[in-house]
Amino acid sequence: MKNDLLKFITCGSVDDGKSTLIGHMLYDAKLIFADQKKALELDSRVGSRDGNIDYSLLLDGLMAEREQGITIDVAYRYFTTDNRSFIVADTPGHEEYTRNMAVGASFASLAVILVDASKGVLTQTKRHSRICSLMGIRHFVFAVNKMDLVNYSQMTFDKIKRHIKMLMAEFDYQSLQIIPVSATEGDNITKKSDRLSWYNGKTLLAYLEDVDVKEEDGGEGFSMAVQRVCRPNQNFRGFQGQISTGEISVGDTVTVLPSRETAGVLSILQGDQKVEKSGSGYCVTLQLDREVDVSRGCVIVKDYSLHISSMFVASILWMDDSSLMAGRNFWLKLGTQQIPATVMRIKHKIDVNTGAEISADTIYKNEIACCEISVGSSIVFDKFASNRELGSLILIDRITNMTSACGVVMYPLHRGHSLTWHNMDITKELRESQLGQKAFTIWMTGLSGSGKSTLANALEKRLFSMGKHTMLLDGDNVRMGLNKNLGFDENDRIENIRRIAEVSKLMNDAGLIVLTSFISPFSQDRKNAREIIGPGFVEVYVSTPLEECERRDVKGLYREARQGIITNFTGISSPYEVPEKPEAVVDTSRHTIDECVDIVLEKLQDFLKTPEQ
Repeated sequence: MKNDLLKFITCGSVDDGKSTLIGHMLYDAKLIFADQKKALELDSRVGSRDGNIDYSLLLDGLMAEREQGITIDVAYRYFTTDNRSFIVADTPGHEEYTRNMAVGASFASLAVILVDASKGVLTQTKRHSRICSLMGIRHFVFAVNKMDLVNYSQMTFDKIKRHIKMLMAEFDYQSLQIIPVSATEGDNITKKSDRLSWYNGKTLLAYLEDVDVKEEDGGEGFSMAVQRVCRPNQNFRGFQGQISTGEISVGDTVTVLPSRETAGVLSILQGDQKVEKSGSGYCVTLQLDREVDVSRGCVIVKDYSLHISSMFVASILWMDDSSLMAGRNFWLKLGTQQIPATVMRIKHKIDVNTGAEISADTIYKNEIACCEISVGSSIVFDKFASNRELGSLILIDRITNMTSACGVVMYPLHRGHSLTWHNMDITKELRESQLGQKAFTIWMTGLSGSGKSTLANALEKRLFSMGKHTMLLDGDNVRMGLNKNLGFDENDRIENIRRIAEVSKLMNDAGLIVLTSFISPFSQDRKNAREIIGPGFVEVYVSTPLEECERRDVKGLYREARQGIITNFTGISSPYEVPEKPEAVVDTSRHTIDECVDIVLEKLQDFLKTPEQ
């Protein structure tokens, strides 16, 4: 029997009895206090079981959970038997709360997946199994619940057991146990059931007390992601973090990544106690014997080869209400590193039922996908299979700061290894000085027919007459050349704007003032363009109303969009997201073009100062 701590989750489809199972286990094993038992019995009188004890109430504490009879948030419970200590995360089964289930799975070593004996293996059961595998869980228990509803039929159990084994055949797991139970009646939860006499295995609690989930030592070297630089006084500089793998001793030579500088370990502190050696799982402070450049996000290693790259392939669970398309920008958090990242390509998504790889351009909530991710600069990572801490990641929406996805690194992409950004002797500042101007980009956005192109042309002529060096990028002109291969669906529009932003940045580096005229309807895409271009991004919203744009209908596009000839047309069949804080707003229906130019130029005064000013 194992006396170590077991962290596990309960998951499965909605109403499979997860909370009831854990509640009954705690009740039968006398692992709750007397006042909790009394409160449970009182609460059950007004519950959904005709006055019988509703064991799910021990874990479902939210009012909405009790009203609906479902789990919404993750409920954590700590309990101890004579043989082992446990932390259980009771996770929701409803598809709407899959992200909550994924959070619970991220901490666990074992998953107890419930299957309703009267329904069999459902889609959500398969999804949860895949998410558990994605999160690195290698020990599985399938509790075939509600055996009382099928008259404790061995034939029914054997049929479900075959389906479970077929499902698990494609996953890399270390242990698998399938147990028939009844969470409401208590069969095979803590005591063997006479009604399941044909089952010769252990009860659920007995199995959990005995299962060995210790990971084998793979012989990895030492690795620790730096979480904090500690500098309490002038004489001490330590690097704090939790050791991911291996052991470290005073006197060892370590390497700091990504700089690859080396140094010796001068001292090791666990808390405030000096030690000669420490190992995996401990939080330590390392003091090195010489000054090296180390900051949060760096990784200290010994005899361990990690990847340093700006591109990799990851398997992710998409958890955002909005869809994922290639070209979207996020914050990527991996280990203690947080860095801008872009989903460059969606390789495929996974069919939840069959595990087949399906070609996809768009990923929706609760779907699992394989993507190519590019980050702003080289980061240190490993494959998740080799290092959980340095191989797991989350993607954070850069506008809402919500976690959009969680995932794991599958393998690095080597296409960027041979690429190095070259800093030239002739810099942007030197070009600006020679041209006598500051380089920036005027990004005009608005509906088709709002007057963007006319205004951009007039503004460029005014700037040219002032002696400024400019370049105008018009939406139609660019689509007839550089972006000729792009269409007008959402994916292509994202890529269209990304390319224009990159071209604008290069022209700014050449010292030029760039004017762009694009509908660019989505706020996220304009935000991405602002991040690519940098401080020299000036957003001008041409706010001409839709009615006026449609009245003008310069190209006849609105008429064709109304007739359904043109699809995905901004303002009619596709939305336009109005800029929240543009640097300038002009309406060509209320002002003449010259007046609009004057309005924009007034907002550009700081940008139009010469470098010397």
